[in-house]
Amino acid sequence: MTFDLKDKRVWVAGHRGMVGGAVARRLQAEGCEIIRAGREVVDLVDQSAVHEWMAESRPDAIVLAAAKVGGIHANDTRPVDFLHDNLMIQANIIDAAHAFDVARLLFLGSSCIYPKLAPQPISEDSLLTGPLEPTNEWYAIAKIAGIKLVQAHRKQHGRKWISAMPTNLYGPGDNYDLQSSHVLPALLRKFHEAKQRGDTEVVVWGSGRPLREFLHCDDLADALVFLLKNYDDDEHINVGSGVEVSIRDLAETIAEVVGYEAKLVFDSSKPDGTPRKLMDSSRLHALGWNNVRSLKDGIRSTYEGVLRDGF
Repeated sequence: MTFDLKDKRVWVAGHRGMVGGAVARRLQAEGCEIIRAGREVVDLVDQSAVHEWMAESRPDAIVLAAAKVGGIHANDTRPVDFLHDNLMIQANIIDAAHAFDVARLLFLGSSCIYPKLAPQPISEDSLLTGPLEPTNEWYAIAKIAGIKLVQAHRKQHGRKWISAMPTNLYGPGDNYDLQSSHVLPALLRKFHEAKQRGDTEVVVWGSGRPLREFLHCDDLADALVFLLKNYDDDEHINVGSGVEVSIRDLAETIAEVVGYEAKLVFDSSKPDGTPRKLMDSSRLHALGWNNVRSLKDGIRSTYEGVLRDGF
């Protein structure tokens, strides 16, 4: 299939987040009208408010990137918030999209939907084959429900709606709070501040041996626009770089980009987490998309943005 975005009204739900912001930037090249609506405009947890807003805005397509997100501690201590709010946000948007006959909808999930011990690399058919990671299962369950709701609308109503599952992301709009950020932005900030202070060493959690995959959020956005225009299938589709790197190599790359040589100290008292986590994105690549920048180039452009705008 081909869905032409030119002159269409496209609502990016969650435009203030890292992913939503990247999608909005990417859509500027498509000749479409980008619709944005912050919390002050519409409360996505309120069903009637979403329906009223949708009745006025009438988008032709929706990228559903809005979600309640947080780190391990927040997920573990506020399970009701992460399960309830995410269920409501996605159900309200999807229900209104059906009510107002939205032609295309792309639902964004997360790699945490897959079982904790899924075979590597993780393929789409690993979904619902084993227990989830306990610390974020509430968020994962909500995202799984979103995938299934999209599939249900395809089956019952013939909707040409799709779901995509991104890998670990980084880039403009990331979270750099050292208490809640993910490993890449945390290390970027650590090396930057070590350089400013003149520290001789930088502490990295764990052994440095775990392998992780990273994708720049602007590359994700490019893949999502490609899928919005070209993909029409019941099954959700993985979006990743297909390249994995050890945490040690990641730290060394960040040190090179920041331009600061410091001794790496690996704190083995901190957990490593899963030894390996790599998405199988072969289905996406077979469709013709593999527009991924190198990790070093992505970190360099991200750091240039930090130097310009601050953390």
